[in-house]
Amino acid sequence: MRPIYPMLAAALLPLGLAACGSSSSANPSAGSTGVPSTVVVALANQTSPNWFFPETSLVAATVVNVQMASLMYKPLIMMNAQDEPNYERSLADSISWNADGTVYTIHLNPKWHWSNGQPVTANDVVFTWNVMKAASAPNAPWAYSGQGFGGVPSLWQSVTADGPHTVVVTLTTPRNPQWFIRNGLGQIFPVPAQVWNKYPQNMTAELQFINSVGNSPNNAVYKVVDGPYQFLGYQANNYWAFVPNPHYDGHRSAIKKLVFQYETSSASMFSSLKTGTVNVGYLPPSLIKSENQLTQDEIKPVYTLGFNYIVPNFSPQAPGGIAQAFRELDVRQALQMGIDQNAIIHDFYHGYAVMDDTTLAPKPATPFFDPALAKNPYPFNPAAGKALLLAHGWREVNGVMTKNGIALKFDFIYASGSETATNIAELLKNDWAQEGIQVNLVSQPFDTVVSYSPANASKWALISWDQGSTGGWTYGTDPYPTGGGLFGTGGAENSGSYSDPTMDRLIQKTYAPGTTQQTLQALYAYEEYAAHQLPGLFIPWNATILVHSKSLTHVVQSFNPVGGIFSPNYWTWQP
Repeated sequence: MRPIYPMLAAALLPLGLAACGSSSSANPSAGSTGVPSTVVVALANQTSPNWFFPETSLVAATVVNVQMASLMYKPLIMMNAQDEPNYERSLADSISWNADGTVYTIHLNPKWHWSNGQPVTANDVVFTWNVMKAASAPNAPWAYSGQGFGGVPSLWQSVTADGPHTVVVTLTTPRNPQWFIRNGLGQIFPVPAQVWNKYPQNMTAELQFINSVGNSPNNAVYKVVDGPYQFLGYQANNYWAFVPNPHYDGHRSAIKKLVFQYETSSASMFSSLKTGTVNVGYLPPSLIKSENQLTQDEIKPVYTLGFNYIVPNFSPQAPGGIAQAFRELDVRQALQMGIDQNAIIHDFYHGYAVMDDTTLAPKPATPFFDPALAKNPYPFNPAAGKALLLAHGWREVNGVMTKNGIALKFDFIYASGSETATNIAELLKNDWAQEGIQVNLVSQPFDTVVSYSPANASKWALISWDQGSTGGWTYGTDPYPTGGGLFGTGGAENSGSYSDPTMDRLIQKTYAPGTTQQTLQALYAYEEYAAHQLPGLFIPWNATILVHSKSLTHVVQSFNPVGGIFSPNYWTWQP
């Protein structure tokens, strides 16, 4: 998912946090013990939550939306920091499968209940799957963001209830269980069918209803939850408040009120952190050198599972015929050789970033990262990039490489609002110019940038939703890091319309059953092919510089790098 940290999110990237504003309703207040009863978490100045149904729409697939939904709804399967299922914190108590990897039996833990006292049942899981399936169909009232990931929907032959606490999922084709559990079953965040199933015989009407209340968290349907928090209230473009669910069957929150508050600038964010108005936030790269002023805070870099990339438009509808150029590997190689990752890491991220040359960054550490890719196959070398273009028939005309009437001259659209993002874009422009590639920088709001897709391919050539401090792709609902939804032909999040039969074949192999070694080798083969074929242009994967009050504990420990999600119900105040 796209972090904002887009994301999620996601993702939406590490969770994109910025400072809170000055709304008195959100400020921490102390109880009789002197311990504040409210924790204020800051939201990035690019994105606000706008979708609260836990199965997100395609246009709302950011980590901030997943974060808000995860406060209210528990996932069928929760992944831990090592990217393994954590059944103690999942609705599922265990999962078994047949030898072929085609039938999966999910046993729900009977301890979980909805806040109205009713148990979480297999029927809730089946209903939620039916919503996901219907929203993945062509011309659905809204498009489900997970289609194309985890085999949704075509791989899933049936999802049935076998009693109140058992769900049986049957696939059409044998699959690697580790992939399917993470990327398929892991997408399900059940909702109470008793509340949401308004139109049992009309799924179109059901989807229309969900769409109508997706951004209406005060609607009555959101009152019945099974997560650690219930929604309290909000003020658009200001704050979103939650209180503990008193009927939660897991680890209950010591925080009496949780507020996510929107901020408009990094300067305001820094001031709020400094004064303590914000209890949890982040430090933008442009302000890292001022960290010694935050004397009452803990500061720690955290990485999420993901990678960062710039998206070329391979669609025939791309402006100026530029897709024809992008489809040439030599052009993509030259663009990649014009990216000075070392300079970006050291000059703009002050060392809080790592080299990223494939579809999974080396931090956080995971067995899914191919160790053979520790060496960048296309190190920064503009002179070599220009020579490569010349060797493939490109000729410099008025300073711009041109071939068959197509000039390497196009707009580069990037997310606005970050000094770091602007600096990175300008560096890329200058270095690409050394190769005879001329880009015109266009900054647009983050929400606009992440909306670019094959549906509006005529409007863009090259995009980056990187916000300087947050960006790229966060593996949240797809924690087994294969690329079907991103770079498979027709993938739901394949914004650039990339298509390559070899890539498709390698992605399919990552889904196949096998031993642990066999499945890892298949994943590595995909990652290596992506590193060399460049379905996107890889740029450094940076840490989020997490900042929180020294009196607030377990913030970093409860941060999950898989999806970049916080679990505030584990936070505690220390007087």
